[in-house]
Amino acid sequence: QVQLVESGGGSVQAGGSLRLSCAASGRIFSINSMGWYRQAPGKQRELVATITSGSSTSYADSVKGRFMISRDNAKNTVYLQANSLKPEDTAVYYCNVGVYSTLTGWVDVWGQGTLVTVSS
Repeated sequence: QVQLVESGGGSVQAGGSLRLSCAASGRIFSINSMGWYRQAPGKQRELVATITSGSSTSYADSVKGRFMISRDNAKNTVYLQANSLKPEDTAVYYCNVGVYSTLTGWVDVWGQGTLVTVSS
């Protein structure tokens, strides 16, 4: 069983910053891509940023230049540094990790979500 634990969400004023963390634990043999998604009220879940096992990154146009994704392979952890936050960044942020487990093979695992609220 593989679990993801997210932390770092909260409330911040526009222009502020937050750092989200997502740690994977359990019977992990290997981790492939790691990413962050978000879902605002009444909207579909959307991709925010991804990072491959080789540390190549990609970002949604709406966060380019403001957010940075990184990973610590030794800790099985992915981070999202969110700067210059805007009210439209308000959403529940979910991490997503591609994990190879000796029990299940390759599986897509989702975190429980962490709420980010940006006030104007």
